[in-house]
Amino acid sequence: MYNRQFPDYNNCLVNLANSILKKFGAKTTAQTLPLADKYLSGNYKNVVIFLLDALGTSIMEKHLDADGFFRSHFAGSFNSVYPPTTVAATTSLMSGLYPNEHAWLGWDIYYPQLNKTVTVFRNTDQLSEKEGAKPSAKDSSDNPLWTIDSLNKPLPVADFKVGNKFTPYKSIVDKINDAGGKAYFSMPFLPPYPKDLEAIFSRIKKLCDEDGQKFIYSYWNEPDTTMHKTGTTSDATHEMITSLEKRIQELTSTLSDTLFIITADHGHMDSKNLCILDYPEIMNCLKQVPSIESRTLNLFVKDECRKNFPSLFKKNFGDVFLLLTKEEVLEQNVFGPGKNHSGLTGMIGDFIAFSISNTSIFNTHYQAQVEKGNHAGLTPEEISIPLIAIEC
Repeated sequence: MYNRQFPDYNNCLVNLANSILKKFGAKTTAQTLPLADKYLSGNYKNVVIFLLDALGTSIMEKHLDADGFFRSHFAGSFNSVYPPTTVAATTSLMSGLYPNEHAWLGWDIYYPQLNKTVTVFRNTDQLSEKEGAKPSAKDSSDNPLWTIDSLNKPLPVADFKVGNKFTPYKSIVDKINDAGGKAYFSMPFLPPYPKDLEAIFSRIKKLCDEDGQKFIYSYWNEPDTTMHKTGTTSDATHEMITSLEKRIQELTSTLSDTLFIITADHGHMDSKNLCILDYPEIMNCLKQVPSIESRTLNLFVKDECRKNFPSLFKKNFGDVFLLLTKEEVLEQNVFGPGKNHSGLTGMIGDFIAFSISNTSIFNTHYQAQVEKGNHAGLTPEEISIPLIAIEC
């Protein structure tokens, strides 16, 4: 039996966001995070949250010395949200809302307004495999090898940002500014678009040196990107994490009167990958390929298959995935205890399958071949994230 863990929604990223909102006099929508509140009670000129993508507690412990910079400032662990993945988790931290409230559920989101699944951060069609695609060769062990040429090119799904139109939210930066405080972003995707880690650091340093109390929210996409490609224990991952630790230590040594909090959006695990296309009896029951994530499968099932689908799914994946109906997902507040977004029910399929193991199910053979590390499932290593507090 595998360990499984839904988030503690009173001890998660949403609560951290609400601690920040309370600190800067903005309206809160959920409980605050006591782990952070004890540091935020100090009268610092600057409060910085720096989110390192996928630096879960278990990842930090695998790679960093107990007496090193990060772990010597480790305040404790708390939880991501569900699913523990970048789209859902960073949106929760940026908004102070639970996933069921903001409805940014994962990498690929079904929008009933368009009857399409959208890769929401990129505003493109969901990645898919070309009809009739075949592996290009075989490796030395006679396993098929797939190339990127087996994939359809994702096209823009609309001439507007689908997520912003149908699932809009106000960021905690905007909420603080609206309440009369000062708050800023420092990340590649928002103005002034610092393009690399050095530019992000420079912006943080410049803002911290300016007069006045302020909040800064910053994000960097590592070590997630490296772990997807190479796994959680590779030399490349180790080098990335130790380099980030060193560079952030150097940055914080130049700051004063600053509370610098490092956290993550989720953890990461080494993945055993399958492709849904290799299971025709499952595919024959689906109206479309799964959405959300490869470890959280949003399943729209044909009417004539709905009654027998649970037993069919269990026969194929019952030991490694937990299958719940839409009604069970909503009743159990899997995506959060807040008020459901008005469009949430239509975005969720008839069933959702949750990985309770190291198994992930991708929609294409190429992704299943190249993704060494993964996240968005129900294991503790994906849910548990650190709070690292540096008082500069």
